[in-house]
Amino acid sequence: MLKKIAVLLLMLGIAHFSHTPHLEVTNPSSWSNASAWNHNVTLWSILKPGSEFYTSYSYRFNLEFILRKIAHISFFGILAVLIYWNLQEKPGRYVKAGFLLACFAFLDEVHQAFIIGRDGRIVDVLIDSFGGALFLFIIYKTKLRRKRSSESIAS
Repeated sequence: MLKKIAVLLLMLGIAHFSHTPHLEVTNPSSWSNASAWNHNVTLWSILKPGSEFYTSYSYRFNLEFILRKIAHISFFGILAVLIYWNLQEKPGRYVKAGFLLACFAFLDEVHQAFIIGRDGRIVDVLIDSFGGALFLFIIYKTKLRRKRSSESIAS
């Protein structure tokens, strides 16, 4: 039960920050800006071919940008681990966790595209998914190392 609550809380936390207009990682006072929906945006205007959703960033690579991407990798990596821990131990568990994480990342970026002062980008879905894959890979390697270690002790 606690694992399910942890996933839900992290998803809500990510959604909260995605819903915060003009959020700046380096400015904590911006973390609680009042939400502002852009009512001129539609799902089609976000996802249609050639939209801004599919373009690269138009802003500079500065400290804010770097910290924001580190946050993406970290939070979505932790979320992938929490999703993984909530799945049954069956073959394909890593793939399923990664897929669910990528789905949430996609929905989160679409959600951001509706918020004034935010933008949703497919490249952020890739960065989020990379964070999830990285953390899942670390779990995999750690489990593999433990298994080999216990096998060598047993023999």
